Amino acid sequence: MKIVVDAFGGDNAPLEIVEGCLMALDKHKDLELVLCGDEGKINEILKDKKGWQGRIEISHASDVISNSDHPTEAIRKKKDSSLVRAFDILKDREDVIGLVSAGSTGAVLAGAIMKIGRIKGISRPALAPILPTKKESDVIIIDSGANVDCKPINLLHFALMGSSYYSIIYNKPSPRVALLNNGSEEGKGNELAKESFSLLKSAPINFIGNKEGGDFMSGDVDVMVADGFAGNALLKGTEGAVGAVVSILKKSIKSHFLSMLGAIFMKKTLKELKNRIDILSKHGGSPLLGCKKLVVKNHGSCKRLNIASSIDQTILLHQKQLNKKIEEALSTLSSSEEEGTNNAIASQKTQNMAKKSDNKESARGE
Repeated sequence: MKIVVDAFGGDNAPLEIVEGCLMALDKHKDLELVLCGDEGKINEILKDKKGWQGRIEISHASDVISNSDHPTEAIRKKKDSSLVRAFDILKDREDVIGLVSAGSTGAVLAGAIMKIGRIKGISRPALAPILPTKKESDVIIIDSGANVDCKPINLLHFALMGSSYYSIIYNKPSPRVALLNNGSEEGKGNELAKESFSLLKSAPINFIGNKEGGDFMSGDVDVMVADGFAGNALLKGTEGAVGAVVSILKKSIKSHFLSMLGAIFMKKTLKELKNRIDILSKHGGSPLLGCKKLVVKNHGSCKRLNIASSIDQTILLHQKQLNKKIEEALSTLSSSEEEGTNNAIASQKTQNMAKKSDNKESARGE
């Protein structure tokens, strides 16, 4: 199998990206990679490495899309950039199963939509990062920033895709899906939340109702559905809070001799905590769900382990046929919608017959 990698996307490119690719090749013996970017610089990193010969193809690209570039314009105009080259390869070559990039989020989203396109029936693709919870389980939030302005149908599709994705990653047939809201009661929230609640309630998923932001990492939710604006705010707020707690903890430990001594005895526990928080190294980046081919977006500051994990993730989602699972969920949704329409028509006919009967009885009475 073959995966294309944007070797010059991200803050630590190309070194960390290429090193992550080598880690993935070492783990997956049947894997081949296409690295897009400056061929000379990539070869400079590879020259003293072993085991990659015949398994890495370099597609030279002289340009790079930065975070300061306008995403759509950059995809259209920077045709010789590493990211556009990677998308062109993903689109044109059947042997390439997916793309991994730590580049500009906006450009990755624009490229996926403009170059690859959506799965038929999906209104909008969505980002679905994984975060830890206070229990042993993890939670994904969808959407976390790809779509700022959403309609209820978008959130319905997010729920279907998120449920399919979670079931593959954690082998859980019926993950618990919740709607991010400002209250747990039905009828809470703005119009988007109210209308989305009605759609999710009748959808073929394990919908457990509204959940507040404070419930996000409780371990009682597997998939949190939100519009991209609220989802991104929740994600960034959570990351900031976790970072602040870790920083405070480090300062507190270093401020007292006894604390430093205690930290030595708690070394194993602290290491376990670090590994639990650093979940991206385990699962990779955020997949852009709903595209015709697999696209995984990494954090711009990611390192080699995260890149390797993202390649692992792409392989798993391909092997488990994520897109086929999403299409099946859409098919189930269409069937349930058709059934609901037929029931509504039947109900209306019954009501009409009852009215006619009442009218006849009234006429006889008169």
